[in-house]
Amino acid sequence: MEVIESIVTDAIEVEDLTTTVTTLESEKSKAEFVWTIQATWHLVHVRLDMDPEFDQPVCKKKKLWETVAERVTAKLRADESTDVSVKAFECDLKWRNMLATYRKNAERAKRLGTSSVHWEFFKEMHEVLGRSYEEVEAQRKAKLNGTKLGKAIASKRFTPILPTPTATASQLPNARPPQDLLQLYLELQERKLNMWAQQKALEERKIEAINNLARAITCLSQNNSMQIPKDCVASGTPSTQQ
Repeated sequence: MEVIESIVTDAIEVEDLTTTVTTLESEKSKAEFVWTIQATWHLVHVRLDMDPEFDQPVCKKKKLWETVAERVTAKLRADESTDVSVKAFECDLKWRNMLATYRKNAERAKRLGTSSVHWEFFKEMHEVLGRSYEEVEAQRKAKLNGTKLGKAIASKRFTPILPTPTATASQLPNARPPQDLLQLYLELQERKLNMWAQQKALEERKIEAINNLARAITCLSQNNSMQIPKDCVASGTPSTQQ
């Protein structure tokens, strides 16, 4: 009897667990948005229409993607008449994936031609995203023409900044000829040599004085009497009394 009750209890637990997993899967499927071909086309049209707003130097991308999600959701509800909604981060992620696919197909179109690309969204996206810089710049200048800013830029005169010419020796005030400069250089070199010779003689005198002092100390240490050694007298060392 206990075994039967245990089996029945386990069965109930398994049934409850299966029901819970099924409920979670259904809720997960409701939470995730499935991108159909129709929903993807709506995203492409809305995002390309808002491309100038995304190209602004200063813009809040989060707010723009929320606007994209609202417009795509409105189009889907108008088409299917169902309570379906897409979130901003889902639109952003989907568009990033589509941009990666578009760039690969754009490289293929450069190498093999546009006819080699069979991706259904390529033509629509390439008409907006494939414009060259020259075309964008030409359109920007065309929009500026006739406006106050365009007229101000067109009427502005720019003064070129030229490099300052280097003054020659003849143009410098009190400039010396090359012969005088050479003579001055030789005089400076001669002065340097004289100073070096004087410094050398002074060092030699210092060395000689040190040697004489050393000899005098040696003589004093060897003598225990008041008599001055003959070698000290011969060397010219002055006598010292203790």
